[in-house]
Amino acid sequence: MFHTFPNKSKPHSPVSLEKTYSLTAHYDDFQEVKYGSRYSSNGMSLTLGGSLDRSGRSRGGAAGGVSGSKSSSNERWSHREICLLSALVFAGGVCVILGCMLALKLVWLDAQDTQCVRECGTVRRSLLRAARFVQANVDASVAPCHDFYSFACGGWLRRHAIPEDKLSYGVITAIGEQNQEKLQRLLEEPIKRKGSNSAERKVKEFYRSCVNIQEIDRLGAEPMTDVIDSCGGWDLAGAPPGGAGWESGSIPTRPDFNEMLYRTQGLYSTAVFFSLTVNVDDKNSSRNAIRIDQEGLTLPERTLYLGQDEDSVKILAAYKALMERLLSMLGAQNATVKSREILDLEMRLANITVSEFEDQRKDISSMYNRITLKQLQRMAPGLHWKRLLDRIFHDNFSEEEEIVVLATDYMHKVSDIIKTTSKRVLHNYMLWRIVAALSEHLSTGFRSTIHEFSREIDGTERQQELNRLCLSQANKHFGMALGALFVQTHFSSRSKAKVQELVEDIKHSLDIRLQELDWMDEETKEAARAKLQYMMVMTGYPDFLLKPELIDQEYGFEVSEKTYFKNILNSIKYNINLSINKIHKEVDKTTWLLPPQALNAYYLPNKNQMVFPAGILQPTLYDPEFPQSLNYGGIGAIIGHELTHGYDDWGGQYDRYGNLKQWWTEESYRKFQKKAECIIKLYDNFTVYNQRVNGRLTLGENIADLGGLKLSYYAYQKWVRDHGPEQPLPGLKYTHEQLFFIAFAQNWCMKRRSQSIYLQLLTDKHAPEHYRVIGSVSQFDEFGRVFHCPKGSPMHPVNKCSVW
Repeated sequence: MFHTFPNKSKPHSPVSLEKTYSLTAHYDDFQEVKYGSRYSSNGMSLTLGGSLDRSGRSRGGAAGGVSGSKSSSNERWSHREICLLSALVFAGGVCVILGCMLALKLVWLDAQDTQCVRECGTVRRSLLRAARFVQANVDASVAPCHDFYSFACGGWLRRHAIPEDKLSYGVITAIGEQNQEKLQRLLEEPIKRKGSNSAERKVKEFYRSCVNIQEIDRLGAEPMTDVIDSCGGWDLAGAPPGGAGWESGSIPTRPDFNEMLYRTQGLYSTAVFFSLTVNVDDKNSSRNAIRIDQEGLTLPERTLYLGQDEDSVKILAAYKALMERLLSMLGAQNATVKSREILDLEMRLANITVSEFEDQRKDISSMYNRITLKQLQRMAPGLHWKRLLDRIFHDNFSEEEEIVVLATDYMHKVSDIIKTTSKRVLHNYMLWRIVAALSEHLSTGFRSTIHEFSREIDGTERQQELNRLCLSQANKHFGMALGALFVQTHFSSRSKAKVQELVEDIKHSLDIRLQELDWMDEETKEAARAKLQYMMVMTGYPDFLLKPELIDQEYGFEVSEKTYFKNILNSIKYNINLSINKIHKEVDKTTWLLPPQALNAYYLPNKNQMVFPAGILQPTLYDPEFPQSLNYGGIGAIIGHELTHGYDDWGGQYDRYGNLKQWWTEESYRKFQKKAECIIKLYDNFTVYNQRVNGRLTLGENIADLGGLKLSYYAYQKWVRDHGPEQPLPGLKYTHEQLFFIAFAQNWCMKRRSQSIYLQLLTDKHAPEHYRVIGSVSQFDEFGRVFHCPKGSPMHPVNKCSVW
């Protein structure tokens, strides 16, 4: 879909940018100290050995001189003289050995001093770097007890502007840019493994096909018109508007509705009327199931079709103009009429779609319906379900095959819409959905048209640079292949191990909190702690990425440098087959949803799984050389955020095994809901440009922000108890407890275009960054204590909301 719109089906995550960074410099410095001292020790041994040799030769020469004088006189040695000389030689040898040992110790101590200077210098540089980062972002003129976000981020906000090709820009964006630079260089390096099955070859040739804009422009609309022709063309290609010939199916070259539905869903992986996916069965997490849900709108939220305010009217007009323009460019006659008909159909779909922030879309238990194929046919008789699923899944399903339907009322209504809508309009709508999904891969003219739409609704001044656009596509279609190049070059197993320790500290913090809660009964506490114990944590990257032959198996389709659009279609087809092959197979709970270079993290409730890719384990969110106060406030708060998702309004509905099951007692769940209502009301009172934050839409993320901050803070307190106080940062007056909260806030230093904030508030399940910070710290008593905020001040209100 158009890059302007967020992914509506993404997992819980604290951030939405992607990219990668390198800790290589830090590890090079570390190894230089480590191996440098080792090599110096060897050098000292050789030097001392040479010194001993020279000393021996020197003494031997003196002894030889004595011996020579005795020999020249031709006198025989007496027994006593021989004994005395032997004793002297032995004593001299002992002295030489003792002297050498003393010299060796002195040199060794000197080397240790040198090593200390190097190591202390490294530590000092790291502390200075951390201090500069914190100090540059802070605005000390703002009272932290009045507006902590402006205090922690004011300096950063003053210094930075939003680049012309971005909707927003923040501290995390800057991390993303560094990651992108690393990935860009990896993609542009010569291919090392050139075999026909090499994933490295495929990802690099895919990238080259994408940046070959001359060839893409030469082809123009042809790749997309070929797709359109294969689907029967636009309605007017061989019959007049509304003509009876095609409506009656008398033109054999045109696919009927069911054939077109199959092609849209089964060949181009494009949702029309509904989504059709293969995923974990929420009530039996060991098996995969076919899942059907409401979907089919091109705009990201149903209310945009309803024209309820000035912004939605503007967006709808821009959308219609975009549709009309693209249809004209793709050979559709009378594009104005077509676009109006398609839009009318999407508006009818919008009227039966339920917004994601409505209560009925927040309760997965009430949404979940496992029914047979026979029951689905009765529910939505406007479609031939068995024929469709048999073709897509290359199977012969029985009528008792079980399907999970997440929007039963919608499916009944959409069936009626299909039955009462012209076949011509249904066909054009499905073609448009394919065009909407694929037109960004066409020539410059198409990309410019899409950008004009983006600029109209979110203010993006300049198109994304071609190499960054192609990097994004390489991430999307070859994520693990590119991730393998990244982790092999820019990520250390040492970081992976240290972050795993940090995760365990924060899990321990939650375990203690669960035991201390006064509103949760013992039965529910026991179940909550069991869920924590069973929670799977994956950090850095999957181990198979270290074996090239295993990576090759992930990309069993052809790629050529000269056929970018075909490469995209090959990838789509291959991934459809991967989904098809998961049916009736046991769920692999170790699979990764995101590649390791992703600047993101997530929690999957139906797997009870947290994942922290290497891309997010980067400075300044995480730096092994930074004080732990900054690491716990940075990546630690994000780890706590994801951990808390297992106990929010959505994730809390799943048990330790990832099954949708009520593990709460009624009394404890009632108290949880009461505490959640407090948070809803808190965020409902926040406004941005006179628009209210939707406390119900953002509830899960807000619970996770508040809980994650607390869990990481308590984990840091334990770290200090175990390891002792940290060295102050040079030139800063802040304590490490204060630095913890400053680091948390500086995660979210962010600027957004005013035009895009409307869509953010309408569709994003995260609150705006300003309120992610002040909403979290203002509800935490420890923050008020650490910053000495008077009771009743904005950041230390008398009455607070708290769940975890």
